[in-house]
Amino acid sequence: MEIRLGSLKRDAKEAQGTAIIIDVFRAFTAAAIAFDHGAKEITLFAEPQDAMALHKKGVGDYLMGEVGGKKPEGFDFGNSPHEISQVDLTGKTLIQSTRAGTVGVEAASNAKEIFLGSFVVAQATVDAVKSEMPALVSIIAMGDQGVVRSDEDEHCGIYLRNIMEDRKPDFNAVKSLILEGGATQKFFDPRQPQYHPEDVTLALEADRYTFAMKISREDGLLVARKHTG
Repeated sequence: MEIRLGSLKRDAKEAQGTAIIIDVFRAFTAAAIAFDHGAKEITLFAEPQDAMALHKKGVGDYLMGEVGGKKPEGFDFGNSPHEISQVDLTGKTLIQSTRAGTVGVEAASNAKEIFLGSFVVAQATVDAVKSEMPALVSIIAMGDQGVVRSDEDEHCGIYLRNIMEDRKPDFNAVKSLILEGGATQKFFDPRQPQYHPEDVTLALEADRYTFAMKISREDGLLVARKHTG
């Protein structure tokens, strides 16, 4: 099995085989929490206006996502894992649009299969991918807005590769490197209330969940569901 590491939207477009699209802060941590809180499925869009248009057709119980870190007008929830952790989503369907993770999923049109990646589902994602025995795995760290590399996504990509190659990476060391970098500063800035300090705590917990999140292509839509192997 060949493993390729890539970054940002440009590499998502080139992803081949089975792709893991990573967005730690915050889209695919929030998505995992939504599934843990009962969500049935999440339909992903790169653009918020496309998400809103589908919702207006009666699809999806709730809209969640962000533009510039803030909840778009008309959306029910932002992109905060902490916010989603406070909601009962049992049996609900969501539509999610962000500026990094969902952009990457939409861009990865050449990938045969797509999984959503974050630390909270790291081992489960690796197990799910390996069980399918793909010849090629493309791990894409989406970074900030899909155009600037970020510590948390880059480290998550390397962490996933190491697990996939049966190494035993030290998550606490990885977590320390991320916390020491600049990516977490905005979560503790009172001038940016859209970023909650608890988002960092929730996102930097390895293997909180035992399910992966896999994309299904259905009638032109990209639909994520829990995947338990």
